[in-house]
Amino acid sequence: MQSQTLQYAYFPGCVAQGACGELHLSTVAVAQELGIKLIELKKASCCGSGTFKEDSQLLEDTVNARNIALAEELNLPLLTHCSTCQGVIGHVDERLKASIDSDPAYFSKVNGLLKQEGCLPYRGSTEVKHLLYALVADYGIEEIQKRVTHKLSQINCAAFYGCYLLRAQKNTPYDNPFKPEAMENIFRAVGANPIYYQGRTQCCGWPLSSYATTESFKMAGKHLQDAIDNGADCIVTPCPLCHLNLDSRQPEVEQVIGKKLGLPVLHLPQLVALALGVSPKALGLDRHVVSTKPVLEKLGLLVA
Repeated sequence: MQSQTLQYAYFPGCVAQGACGELHLSTVAVAQELGIKLIELKKASCCGSGTFKEDSQLLEDTVNARNIALAEELNLPLLTHCSTCQGVIGHVDERLKASIDSDPAYFSKVNGLLKQEGCLPYRGSTEVKHLLYALVADYGIEEIQKRVTHKLSQINCAAFYGCYLLRAQKNTPYDNPFKPEAMENIFRAVGANPIYYQGRTQCCGWPLSSYATTESFKMAGKHLQDAIDNGADCIVTPCPLCHLNLDSRQPEVEQVIGKKLGLPVLHLPQLVALALGVSPKALGLDRHVVSTKPVLEKLGLLVA
């Protein structure tokens, strides 16, 4: 049990409030079960998903300096549950912290734009942290293991990290970006069996999907088939954009590669919450495009 309540300024992001609403539900459920306090940043804006910098690096930095400043006002770390949000906001935070000494004129320019819009200044006084690393580094694997009420030993889980989580930031203190183990360690903590396969640290293809759809779906299909070939019952991802390409678009992926897949794709907090005894219905496991029923049947659980 944690001796002190963990608190975070919760940045839900766009996708978890829209196409992947179940991610928000399950993040809140995990926090409640583990006694973690989330203060939602309701005034936060979209991180830009890496597209703002195509027009202007200053735009991406200023928008996300504002997001980070909202967490700084609360004196709390900014918590994401999206690999892409973590990569974008975390990289901005790194760059702006470095600019305090290396490019003070640029740092002042960003804060000048924030002041012009009546926003709080960015101070560089907090941390941007993904839910995965909050669970592993702050709450602790052993503590999670103690809270498990429904061991998931019947299923084989294949992690899909998402490229932004591993490679967008220069400093990744909580895992090895080339040989990560954080997801697999969580799988073991909740009793599930980790499956290793080549695609787990690669891009899902989502960034290509708007202009090279066939290539994007071939990438997703390769990863899904690779996981299946290595014995996975499901893929688990800490990124809702990866979830969209691997789950929501799996029927289209199947058409492109000419093969039936049918591999369920879970959000990380959904998996953890199942082990903590939260019902599948409360976690939105009936909202997925690819049915999660095979996984729930193996676990002795079904959406009502």
